[in-house]
Amino acid sequence: MVDATHVSFIANDRSYFSLIKKEIHRSAGEAGFSEARLNVLDLIVAEMTSNLFKYSDDGEILMGIFSNGGSPYIELISIDNGPGMVNPSRMMQDGMSTGNTLGHGLGSIKRLSDTFELYSQIGWGTIVLSRVYNDPEMAKLPSKVLLRPIVVSKPGETMSGDGFLFKKTERYLKIMLADGLGHGPEANKAVNEAAAAFRIFPDYSPTETIRFIHQAIKKTRGAVINITGFDFRNRTWSSAGVGNIAARMIGPACFKNHMSYNGIVGHNIPGTMSDQEYPADLYNQIMLCSDGLKTRIDLARYPQMYKYDQTVLAAALYKDHARKTDDMSVVMAKIK
Repeated sequence: MVDATHVSFIANDRSYFSLIKKEIHRSAGEAGFSEARLNVLDLIVAEMTSNLFKYSDDGEILMGIFSNGGSPYIELISIDNGPGMVNPSRMMQDGMSTGNTLGHGLGSIKRLSDTFELYSQIGWGTIVLSRVYNDPEMAKLPSKVLLRPIVVSKPGETMSGDGFLFKKTERYLKIMLADGLGHGPEANKAVNEAAAAFRIFPDYSPTETIRFIHQAIKKTRGAVINITGFDFRNRTWSSAGVGNIAARMIGPACFKNHMSYNGIVGHNIPGTMSDQEYPADLYNQIMLCSDGLKTRIDLARYPQMYKYDQTVLAAALYKDHARKTDDMSVVMAKIK
């Protein structure tokens, strides 16, 4: 089933911290994590919530569990609107503290994590990313493409009306981001019917994939959808979208906004559509966002972000642009 990739835990009240730890522990246990790895997660969550209580405003933790081809990992993202850090690298050294503590928190999270990132700006806040794999050796495997989604349900809903799915073969990677009309179970149903059609469609073309999905979801309330593929042989992106899924191609020196067609998949789509292509030597990344994100996104607000894991940028966009009155999704893909 296609649903939210992450669960949001508001972490601005100390009385809820033990509940957050128990819920993350329970979810990871159900995903098959070993007792040793669960203990590591408990320690990381305890350090994250402690730091949010001491130093931040409006703290939040996003938790996502990814199957990763049978080698699952759990992703924890701590987000705050606190004062930020002048020198993040120095603050990760043991003994460094601005709150009369031992100063081991960030250093402990880094040592315990299989993947760790910290991004901070003065007056903006801080993002801490931690990934823990059930098998830590899997974190070391190389990949020619990085795919990092954050999909979060509208507050109060038990399922997401946004959905993300991908298909990867030796020849290509193909990504779908869909936003079912409205929110809640009926929007989720539309997205899952679209996902079922996406899975079985045998061809690469994003446009033809959308046409196939259009026929498959006519009995649902419909969705806005972007399909983007990357052909590993000719190193070219191909993209097609219907409705207000924003797509931006990003390169080392430039970016380009992809133009979607008007319509609603499952109800009305243009009779003439075509794949739009973008060479990887100009654009090595793509960003897809649902309308749960405000549209005016200025990546220049995040200096040095190119050095960080793609999830950190996705989290920064979520922090600054998410409408908490809707489902929200942002997907980053990068070709290495």
